[in-house]
Amino acid sequence: MAAWASSPAPSGAAQRMVSVVSTDRRTGKLVRNVVMTTRREATGQAARPAPAVRATPASAAGKSAPVMSPAAIADAVERAALEHSLPPQLIHSVIKVESNYDPAAVSPKGALGLMQLIPATAHRFGVSDVFDPAANIEGGARYLRYLLDLYGNDYPLALAAYNAGEGAVAKYGTVPPYPETQNYLKLVARQLREAPPAAAQQTQAAKPAPTVAQAEETTHVRAIVGDDGSLRYVSQ
Repeated sequence: MAAWASSPAPSGAAQRMVSVVSTDRRTGKLVRNVVMTTRREATGQAARPAPAVRATPASAAGKSAPVMSPAAIADAVERAALEHSLPPQLIHSVIKVESNYDPAAVSPKGALGLMQLIPATAHRFGVSDVFDPAANIEGGARYLRYLLDLYGNDYPLALAAYNAGEGAVAKYGTVPPYPETQNYLKLVARQLREAPPAAAQQTQAAKPAPTVAQAEETTHVRAIVGDDGSLRYVSQ
């Protein structure tokens, strides 16, 4: 699908701007690219496209993804944490390490959105629009809950599987010896250690007091890194 517009160019050449919508091979989403081309009318030389000057995600309906404020993202994290019995600090830590809170983030490996869900994982956990921040957080939290249940609440194994895949954890029977994965666990642990208690208290103060059952379900987790670089999590 393309739309052309001509504009004057020096030396008898005509510049044209073309808007091309195609399917991104990594994400499966439609992407719109605007390309400038130059055609020499006198010689009939074939036009050579210049480098793309803009590339923007486009949904099938041509609508941009929703934008959420930091406060709205924090609310979405609180809701997902409560629904899936997860520490809000854990979800925030994963988001910080995965995308630094960029809802439009796309990794070289095709992971998408705030919690960097690959398309297969997004489909598996019912996320139809990975660039919708609330939907991405919900899907990522659901996946974290699934992994914690799968590995008996073993946080290092769950996070290793989130980063490297369940197959990698099954292959080695422990945290895979991948530098990227081992560093990932340390980065998440650092974020958990540095989570400011005051900020958490302010967030809770703006919401109704949880019931006893909810308070028991939503645990707080502290990450501890040993002198040898080993990582463990302690529920508080």
